Amino acid sequence: MRTLIIFHSHTGHTRALAERVHGACGGDLVEVRPRTPYGRLSAYLRGAPRARRREADAVEPPVIDVSAYDRLVIGTPVWGGHPTPVINGAVAALQGAGKKSAVIFVTCGARPGDALAVLRAALAGRGVTVVGEHSFAGKELGDAARIAALVGSVRGEGGG
Repeated sequence: MRTLIIFHSHTGHTRALAERVHGACGGDLVEVRPRTPYGRLSAYLRGAPRARRREADAVEPPVIDVSAYDRLVIGTPVWGGHPTPVINGAVAALQGAGKKSAVIFVTCGARPGDALAVLRAALAGRGVTVVGEHSFAGKELGDAARIAALVGSVRGEGGG
């Protein structure tokens, strides 16, 4: 199964999990970045309200062709209880996404809010079926069992 791991990471937590999945499952790794970067304060003042409104940032890379992949893995921090505007931009940038399956994961300080449901709905709008969902609060980022469950979902060994 050809796997593409797409993620946005603001503080490094989401990147660390994406790299763990990549190390365990292989595939290709794409880090999506906003064309206009967020600082610590602007992520809170500008990014979180935009996330709550489900807005999308212009991103690099501007096009993500997923037609050659069987499984997508998409990871995002949670801002204002929602996926970041950067990952919303990444979903909008997907090409060839119809009839793909995906595993999604979010990283958050305490609670994921509506982030998983919002991301699932956005992907469904692009023809992608989510087959696994995982959230990692700050204290769970190093939890081996939770990481194993994420890896298992990516490998098709069960949902989450």
